[in-house]
Amino acid sequence: MTEPGPIECSVAETVDYSIIIPAFNEAELLPTTLRRVNEIVAEIKGYRGEVVVTDNNSADETAAIARDHGAHVVFEPVQQIARARNAGAEQSVGRFLIFIDADTLIPTELVQRSLDVLASGTCCGGGALLDPTEAVGWTGAVGLRLWNILGRTFKWACGAYVFCPRDAWAAAEGFDERFFASEEIHFAQALKRWGRSRGKKFQVLPFWIKTSMRKFEWYSTGQIMRMVIGYGLRPRSLRSREGCGLWYERPEAANREETHKD
Repeated sequence: MTEPGPIECSVAETVDYSIIIPAFNEAELLPTTLRRVNEIVAEIKGYRGEVVVTDNNSADETAAIARDHGAHVVFEPVQQIARARNAGAEQSVGRFLIFIDADTLIPTELVQRSLDVLASGTCCGGGALLDPTEAVGWTGAVGLRLWNILGRTFKWACGAYVFCPRDAWAAAEGFDERFFASEEIHFAQALKRWGRSRGKKFQVLPFWIKTSMRKFEWYSTGQIMRMVIGYGLRPRSLRSREGCGLWYERPEAANREETHKD
């Protein structure tokens, strides 16, 4: 059976939106994500889309897998999430941008609503909610519910799903590359500033996305708590890859069982 691919557009046709996926060594989870995204592109009504994968200097088959699934592949040599998102956006052509993570599954209804509110001219960008039923352990359950409360309250978008108009992304100068983590929060703040002067609102849409809870599988509760507290006490650590191990380090499978004994 042939995999569904993104709708191909001739030069004369307009791509309305681009789904941008940063990916570093994501050969394991990327195929499932791309199959879901390609189904969405085929199902969306009223808009034409493309899929862009940023290969963030992967050492595995990430780029080949993306091409096999019909995505336009962009290469970014510096391993940083903000740079990877921006590199994909720079080489995309849609007037609306949707950023998702390589380990994230999203519903068609969420993308349709995102595009509709952007097309209405009333929205400067937005995000979605994390599915709390996907939590691993009590730490994950508390973490997901807390994030959803913060997202609704402060109008933050989790990095696993962010959408905005291209002109808003450009005006914000993209995701802030000074940060190796929390870049989505800074980006949301920039979008809101851009939107206020134009009468546009930032919207966290009432849809759940499913993102892998692998961090809670890789690290013990104690380790995650220590890392999170450390980021709060030393926010400057978010400006270096070495300081953001929760996002950039992947413990070897052989060490994970030992890790969970904390």
